Amino acid sequence: MSPSDEDHDFVVEPGEAGRPLDGVLRARLGGSWSAVRALVERGKVNVDGARVTDGTVRVRAGAAIAVRPRARRVEPGMLDDSAIAYFDPHVVVVRKPAGISTIPYEPGERGTLEEKTRLWLVRRAKHAPHASLGVVHRIDKETSGLVVFARTFAAKKVLGQAFRVHAIERRYVAIVHGVLEGKRTFRSHLVDDRGDGLRGTARDPRVGERIGQLSITHVAGIEVLSRDVAQDGATLLACALETGRTHQIRIHLSEARHPLVGDRVYTRDRLRAERPLIEAPRLMLHAMVLGFEHPVTKKPLRFVEPLPEDLRKVASKLARHDVDVAADRLPL
Repeated sequence: MSPSDEDHDFVVEPGEAGRPLDGVLRARLGGSWSAVRALVERGKVNVDGARVTDGTVRVRAGAAIAVRPRARRVEPGMLDDSAIAYFDPHVVVVRKPAGISTIPYEPGERGTLEEKTRLWLVRRAKHAPHASLGVVHRIDKETSGLVVFARTFAAKKVLGQAFRVHAIERRYVAIVHGVLEGKRTFRSHLVDDRGDGLRGTARDPRVGERIGQLSITHVAGIEVLSRDVAQDGATLLACALETGRTHQIRIHLSEARHPLVGDRVYTRDRLRAERPLIEAPRLMLHAMVLGFEHPVTKKPLRFVEPLPEDLRKVASKLARHDVDVAADRLPL
């Protein structure tokens, strides 16, 4: 086989399971990396009936792969079917890639996850007579992972209350500077300006209790990736949110002298101390697990999004061996 105008269909073999889609395609079809990646990026490949445009997505054994070189090209900015983890008339759960905002932060900002999800629902008109979306939480632009939107006012009200009373399961995986083993809990009151222009913990506890937001983050080491003294080491970390404040994980870990790898904001103290920063293409934070009670049926829902390829590559490079983690192995 080779990339051409011909259609191809095959099933992923057990020995191919866990490999990136583009690698499996190249092994099957031959040809150059650029030709194979072009097929994927232009929307010419389906996995189990869903169009996939990210060649780094890892495939499972038994997955049905369909290559359709003559299929209509995906329009720029269109949300791929594989980005939808779940949807029904009440909620939609989306896999957010790093690099796009959950919602607009400036007037007129386009290309947000909210907008892309709305457009996807419009395209699925037979299941979506309207495309109303209610925002009940968000994750940072450079964070990848799972986000839920409400599709009705009633669902938004119920989910919003669940977030307020901390009845939502939210577990993240991060890479941080330094060696952090065991379990720790960070509890503080966050304010918009901690005194140096950055959001952070109120320096005066009395002020924090009066005007700050109580913020609680639980963390546990998964694996020490490096003990390199020159860089202070690095750790793969599990984080669980008891509250969900803006930049909460980033702030708590930075103030504990374990800033996230790839953070460009909360590393000021480390730079002042002339400590080196580990290079990464973006913030090494991934929203891996999202669990909640369905706002209408009351059925428990739980979604897991595996580590993205970029985070795995940084972790593996630091550890000098392949690194991955399953949700059932998170120590929280």
